[in-house]
Amino acid sequence: MAAAVVAGGVAPVRARFLASKEQFHAYLRAQGEPSSGGEEKEEKDGSCQSEPPAKRVKSEELGQDGENREDAGAVEKEPAERKRARGQNKSRPCMKPNHYEQSRLCPSVTQGCAEKCYFGPRCHFLHDIGEYMAVKPADLGRSCVLFETFGKCIYGVTCRFAQAHLGDGYQNIINTELAKQWEGKLLVRNNLSKDLQHQLRKRKFSFKKADEYLRGLAKPHGDGGKEVKDTGCSTEEQEVPNCTTPQEELGDGPECPVLPEQGEDPKPDALQSPSPAAGEEASSVKTVGPVTDEDIIKLRSCEKKKLDIQGKLYLAPLTTCGNLPFRRICKRFGADITCGEMAVCTNLLQGQSSEWALLKRHHSEDIFGVQLEGAFPNTMTKCAELLNQTIEVDFVDINVGCPIDLVYKKGGGCALMTRSNKFEQIVRGMNLMLDVPLTVKIRTGVQEKINVAHKIIPKIREWGASMVTLHGRSREQRYTRGADWDYIAECAKIASPMPLFGNGDILSYEDANRAMQMGVSGIMIARGALIKPWLFTEIKEQRHWDISSSERFYILKDFTNYGLEHWGSDTQGVEKTRKFLLEWLSFLCRYIPVGLLEHLPQKINERPPYYMGRDYLETLMASQNVDDWIKISELLLGPVPTNFTFLPKHRANSYR
Repeated sequence: MAAAVVAGGVAPVRARFLASKEQFHAYLRAQGEPSSGGEEKEEKDGSCQSEPPAKRVKSEELGQDGENREDAGAVEKEPAERKRARGQNKSRPCMKPNHYEQSRLCPSVTQGCAEKCYFGPRCHFLHDIGEYMAVKPADLGRSCVLFETFGKCIYGVTCRFAQAHLGDGYQNIINTELAKQWEGKLLVRNNLSKDLQHQLRKRKFSFKKADEYLRGLAKPHGDGGKEVKDTGCSTEEQEVPNCTTPQEELGDGPECPVLPEQGEDPKPDALQSPSPAAGEEASSVKTVGPVTDEDIIKLRSCEKKKLDIQGKLYLAPLTTCGNLPFRRICKRFGADITCGEMAVCTNLLQGQSSEWALLKRHHSEDIFGVQLEGAFPNTMTKCAELLNQTIEVDFVDINVGCPIDLVYKKGGGCALMTRSNKFEQIVRGMNLMLDVPLTVKIRTGVQEKINVAHKIIPKIREWGASMVTLHGRSREQRYTRGADWDYIAECAKIASPMPLFGNGDILSYEDANRAMQMGVSGIMIARGALIKPWLFTEIKEQRHWDISSSERFYILKDFTNYGLEHWGSDTQGVEKTRKFLLEWLSFLCRYIPVGLLEHLPQKINERPPYYMGRDYLETLMASQNVDDWIKISELLLGPVPTNFTFLPKHRANSYR
């Protein structure tokens, strides 16, 4: 059957599955029942208005067999007053906890120590369980994932699935046998301890090595007595002879319990562990066995632990969507390397809990790194020393690819590619501070037609970076055109022997195969993983997976379970899980099932037209309407709170 002629940039869906906008929404409104009596009129409430222009394909132009009519054009012209939505929704509504839960139970009551309230007489939370239960929203289900997995739910009566583990008198039931299996096991690491947070906020953390390096930047130069300005690079670093001896892997140090933060519910010991105590010298850390030279002698760059990354699949650090539950999903489908979301170094140095949450590592992430963003050597170098002492990672990545104005105008992200002196100081300084490899992620350049990556990559290698990742687009280009893989291939040759990973437009195993033929050491996958996280499986098994709607739904179910484990099963945790689920659904709706495509594979920049899936759930998952995403979230997490609103981070991802 011939494919219908559709607008450029629209995926080629088989004609028998295509539908008009009215048919599509009428089908969803009828809960999958076929509509009677012709086409429905367009909704008046605005929920189906202002959709992306790529979806506006005239169904009237198609005959019964899907062929284009002779007297009709292929593409409906865009109304002059409508412009394509781009950029971010910067004024999104923020749903804070008090918006969906007016009366909250004091954390001290949940933990069973109400007599020791953290807030004392100033506490505004409820302390009477009976009073709280009278106003608590109804439970969302009969089974609690925390209780079923770990034998205990630390959220007690505040859990939105509490009926699964509450006994007489609101007593929290514990499955002792199951709970014992998790004793001493650490599933999540790199948490911010209260002691470390206090030291950072009071500026009592010692940055001895970083301060010494920064003082060296301002010392007079040896030749001619000229002073090296802050914009220059340090000339005191001596070259280190080549060495092939890798660092031996160090065992994980003992973890200590940590008190919960004020105003926050505590996390179970089996789920999370605090970072080691901050500001302590290496000799004060508890160790096992005799002290060796390796414990007290600074590693040279060539002695750092080498990353075994050749040919591996690298999940990109994805802001907002690249959270820990999502990374667990991708690990399950075959991602080899994972990286936390971009963390701003100044926020980390200030001890902000929300920023430190981006560094958390699940035990299943065997090769894990964190990505830092900053514009100046003093903050980036200090942050590298801080993280080197307090968290467990396999590498640290510098973000030199972020294109957003908020970062670029402050000199960070892509702007570092135009500030070579600062860039050099940052890379050299961080490399000195870290005992793990330092990597850098860059773009082709800032301006669309001026590539500069090939000039910068040899310098990055000389400065001491262990790997570079190149996104095949410039800052100005964003996602308006395809990634330039020919240029990535040129840069891979220039970077050798330093590994170079390529990034851009990978949505199928054919795309991955072509990328690997360009001579890169491996590939980084970003949007492709958001649209279909099973892409890692497709690449490793070299096949197209015609995944069913029920299988996709169970993936979402696993994500919500992981989210409840990570963010909590109380109201606040449920709504945070819902928020990140909705952000992810704004990308998942772009996926078109393999069985519906006229030819394979789907291209990443092809927008789906209106089409009817093979069942109701598949059609619902294809909707780019926010209200339909909320409906999917309600199938998994129950009804949304009163006055709930949601707008995705990116304007082009949805319409209402």
